[in-house]
Order: sequence, then C-alpha cells, then structure tokens
Amino acid sequence: MAYNLLKGKRGIIFGALNKNSIAWKVAERAQEEGAIFTLTNVPIAIRMGDTQTLANKCNTIVIPADASNVEDLEALIVQSMEFLGGKIDFILHSIGMSPNVRKGRHYSDLDYDFLSKTLDVSAISFHKVLQVARKLDAINEWGSVLALTYVAAQRTFYGYNDMADAKSLLESIARSFGYIYGSERKVRINTISQSPTPTTAGNGIKMFGNLLDFSERMSPLGNATADECADYCIMMFSDFTKKVTMQNLFHDGGFSSMGMSFSAMEQYNRGCEDEEPDHKFD
Repeated sequence: MAYNLLKGKRGIIFGALNKNSIAWKVAERAQEEGAIFTLTNVPIAIRMGDTQTLANKCNTIVIPADASNVEDLEALIVQSMEFLGGKIDFILHSIGMSPNVRKGRHYSDLDYDFLSKTLDVSAISFHKVLQVARKLDAINEWGSVLALTYVAAQRTFYGYNDMADAKSLLESIARSFGYIYGSERKVRINTISQSPTPTTAGNGIKMFGNLLDFSERMSPLGNATADECADYCIMMFSDFTKKVTMQNLFHDGGFSSMGMSFSAMEQYNRGCEDEEPDHKFD
C-alpha cells in the first residue's frame, strides 16, 4: 500500500545491482511513494547487473559514476538535477566493498592497499558525496541522506574483517557532516544499521549463512529483510522524520540490544552435547 510519502521529492540512489539489493528495494518503494530519482553505480556493476532493468521499471535513467571519484560525483549530481528538474531531496548510499574479504585475507594479515580501497569505496565515498552535494548546493532544506551500515562497527564479528573499520568510519562521517549540513542547511544525515541481509555484498562475508542464522536466533523480532529496510528508508526520506539526524538507527529486530536469547542458547547447548563439555548452560 502506498501513502504518497515522497510525492514531489527527488533523489539519487546508489548501489542498486539486482533484485536482492537493498537499494533496488528502496528504488521500487520510492517510486510507489511518488518520488522521482536517478540510479547510479560504477560502470562495471551496471554492465554486469540489472540496474537498467530497474531504471526502465521506474521510468528513470542510470548515470554511471564511481562514488570514490569526485569528478564523477560532480557530473552525477549535476546531471541528476537536470534530469529531475530541480535540487535533490534524498540520497541513499548503499555501497560497500572489501578486496581483503574477496581475497580471503585475515584481519591480522591485511593487504594495506586493499584496506585503502575498502575505506575509500565503503566509507570515504560517503564523505565525497556529501562534500560535492554541499559545494553544489544540491540538496533542498530538510533533505535526507542515508547510508547503510552494520553493527560490526561497534562489535567484533568474526569474518567481517576490515569492513568493520569502514562501517565505523562511515558512521563517524554521518555524525560529523550531519552537524555541518544540519546547522547550515537543515539537511539531515543518518545511518541505518541493518540486519545481515543476503545481498551480493553480504554473501561475500565469511560464513555468512551462520551469521544470518545466529542473528535470527538472537533477534526478538527476527532479522529485518531488505523489503523492510526499504520501508524504513522511505520513512527516513519522508517529512515524518524531519528532526532525526546524526543518528545510527538500528534496524535489526532487536539484535543490537541482546546479550543472549533462549533460542541461541538452545543451539549452543545442542552443540555442547555433541562435544561433551565439562559443563553446559541449563
């Protein structure tokens, strides 16, 4: 059901690769709620993915851009304003990539060139988007900018590797730029800390299936799906959240507030029975 929450609003959505992408779901919901927007991704992702199919469905265009390249971002934002007929009201940054994860490098044995790439693409690109948009005065007052993050920015998760460092930096950028953009132009900037979600990027994390199961067992409401995350993003883009800024918003079924759940403990006990430990939890 649509409520016209974004009627008359314009936006840019980064990172829609295929139907499993959270950005893809956000684009579909944004159109349903009355928004117009452009889609963007790096050229190779556009060639290999289905972004053009989504653009056709949403009656929009795809503008190739490397989010880590300032010149590309300048062209993207200018072309988006020209196509959409005015300044931007919302931006979704749904970008993350780690060569160290892809290559199976252990956190204690990182390739530092890879680490620099991880930080640049997954976090510093967010700063570049905001900096370019501010210099171009591209976002309307009470506009909303979101980036997607994960609880590994605050807690250690085996296998999440240097992406945890990138997410920590991403959240810090949202706070630091949120103050500047908010006080100057009433633009709000937030991050959404989503449950582990089976996207192309998420599936690259080591033992992702186990992480997904653990999170499901630990979360009182269960894992938040990509569709549910899209709904949350739409609400954050809407005028109903005009005074929410500089926040890291957990959208994880309660996982981030849990220590141990009954379901997770039951699973642990079953494992202990198989291993015949000296003691187990009752």
